[in-house]
Amino acid sequence: MTTVKFAYGEGYIEHTFEGDRFLGELVSEMHHYKAEDTPWNIVKKSLENPIGTPTLAMMSEGKQNVVIIDSDHTRPVPSKIIIPQILAEIRTGNPDAEVTILISTGTHRATTHEELISKFGEDIVNAEKIIVHDADKSELVYMGKLPSGGELHINKLAVDADLLIGVGFIEPHFFAGFSGGRKSLMPGVAKRETVMYNHNAEFINHPKSRTGVLEGNPIHQDMLYAARTVNMNFICNVVINSEKDAIFCVSGDLDLAHKIGREFLASKCQVRSVNADIAISTNGGYPLDQNIYQAVKGMTAAEATVKEGGVIIMMARSNDGHGGDEFHKMFAQERDVDVLMNRFLSTPKEKTPQDQWQSQIFARVLKRATVIYVSEAPAEMVKDLHMIPAANLEEALIKAEEILGNKHASIVAIPDGVGVMVV
Repeated sequence: MTTVKFAYGEGYIEHTFEGDRFLGELVSEMHHYKAEDTPWNIVKKSLENPIGTPTLAMMSEGKQNVVIIDSDHTRPVPSKIIIPQILAEIRTGNPDAEVTILISTGTHRATTHEELISKFGEDIVNAEKIIVHDADKSELVYMGKLPSGGELHINKLAVDADLLIGVGFIEPHFFAGFSGGRKSLMPGVAKRETVMYNHNAEFINHPKSRTGVLEGNPIHQDMLYAARTVNMNFICNVVINSEKDAIFCVSGDLDLAHKIGREFLASKCQVRSVNADIAISTNGGYPLDQNIYQAVKGMTAAEATVKEGGVIIMMARSNDGHGGDEFHKMFAQERDVDVLMNRFLSTPKEKTPQDQWQSQIFARVLKRATVIYVSEAPAEMVKDLHMIPAANLEEALIKAEEILGNKHASIVAIPDGVGVMVV
């Protein structure tokens, strides 16, 4: 008998599995990792000992126009402990520096005022200049061609900065290899067309565009080139646990610091796949499970371990709905996944539509397994997206057994689908 806690919304869903049909949990070592210090001190020590650069205070000397790129409402970056310390470092080096916090929405919806307060706290929101990037309406600057041939357009605030800082967190990423580092800039504060080209079907389909892979990954190569071109001088990236607390932090050079962070992460979160009839996954809870669009990430962890023709049970609260109009429309209007996949793969790079990359990966998942979706999203919306809605895990398991025609179908659990690298 094993009880598993699945991350869901701001809490957990617990379920007890009995018998030998339960093959176990795929849980990273970080689930049990005990940090050596408090999150605040972990960030503090990192900023005091940057990798490959001087301290931020030293780098701030003489710099008048400082821009800090930080994540939006969809990312659990502990900005309340990072941003005050970065601001203190900057103002130690130059008390008169003009500082702007630029929210890297990428192509997401705008972060609301209430979400900014939740992210930073009222003191920061009231005292600091915060600008939310808009991929369509922000003033953008053309910075030349990417290695892939795409056009690089970046928010003018980032381009004009004489000190540009990226704040984020490092986690496994299902096509960019890892999040964090260069992703703050691109897709974070890029033009929509730049993001579309970078996320084209050929690159998404590339065998190196996978979780934990950077070498030879065309998506990563363009992102790193963009960040170097715009001169993102310094990053502060954390690794977080299932409680969203910082347990490791790297600061300093864009790539050197990120490399140390991703090596730490990989050493803790790689897990061996277990071939099972049913794979149960999550999107790590709030804020990553607010919509179905983002939940595709957690499904890919299950995809890597479920048997061909098996069932994935995905649990993501999805209180914000589908999360992407085009994403929803693509699947609602076409019921044949093979037709969709062929359409994606035949789309020219420069004509990549919004959300196609997520749709392409989602279609890949659907081609491998039936997906049962436990959420607060409307049942019809879930059905539009070719999935089977379920009110809770118990109902989902019954439906899975019916689909497989096997009451003793084997089960594997992934309590945090975005926190593991299934290999």
